[in-house]
Amino acid sequence: MKVAINRCFGGFGLSEPAFEKLLERKGIAFEKEDGESKFIGASYYKEGMCGDAEGYLAQYEFYEDRSDSDLIAVIEEFKEASNSWAADIAIVEIPDGVEWHISEYDGLEHVAENHRTWYGD
Repeated sequence: MKVAINRCFGGFGLSEPAFEKLLERKGIAFEKEDGESKFIGASYYKEGMCGDAEGYLAQYEFYEDRSDSDLIAVIEEFKEASNSWAADIAIVEIPDGVEWHISEYDGLEHVAENHRTWYGD
């Protein structure tokens, strides 16, 4: 199984062209509203709903499943050009059937196998 992670401090995020390609692969027609700077990038809305909160396409929602085949395909196609300004995305291959999660510190991520953890009071 392939899983996308961020390999630098900052945070996982796709460049605008890569995110637009992801939306296209998902069959989502969209409109783009340009941001003020590279730190405040473009906002995306469902087609015909530009500026309407109901039509807002939150990028982070498309990153929840880091093993999503469309997400992986876009990253593999765009390679380094898939990175947003604060990202260094890598694809990690893990064995099928492993229960996993992404662990992160300040945006730097790794894939970890699920296990049991207990914390005291």
